[in-house]
Amino acid sequence: MMKQLWKKGLLALLFKSASVMTVVAIASTVSTSAQAATMTEGLVQSYASAMKSAANSQNINQVARLVSDDALISLSRKGKSTSLDKDAYLKLLQSSWNQTSNYRYDISIDNVVTTGSQAKANVNTIESWVRDGKKVEFVTTSRVTLTLSTGNAVLLRAVSQVTIDQ
Repeated sequence: MMKQLWKKGLLALLFKSASVMTVVAIASTVSTSAQAATMTEGLVQSYASAMKSAANSQNINQVARLVSDDALISLSRKGKSTSLDKDAYLKLLQSSWNQTSNYRYDISIDNVVTTGSQAKANVNTIESWVRDGKKVEFVTTSRVTLTLSTGNAVLLRAVSQVTIDQ
């Protein structure tokens, strides 16, 4: 009888200890994650600088690192819309670079609102290049969502309106 109580008491104590340790471990993880996963306007501006550098150097691998694997990019022009995932976006970008010369990319970001690990912002880009001897300019106005990935802002969602000037 004493042996059974001792086992039950020890078992109960172990369960209580395990529960307390589990709660402490979870609380520590949540606290650490919350501190580490805070988006800032500085990270958003760093994203813009990195994207400008990657695009102007036509470095598809750098661009890929700035786009979430779960990205969805919706483009509209003259009432027609299409949506691209990360792979489709990168293929389109690479194809465009391969068919043009004198590619230039500029980006500006404003109206940044950060919440937790994400930011929403207005993004304006101007892309220009020469194709078949003609200068083409794409002006894109987007509302984007950026999210944190390994401490950096990456593109998660974009809803974009494209204007082409030739």
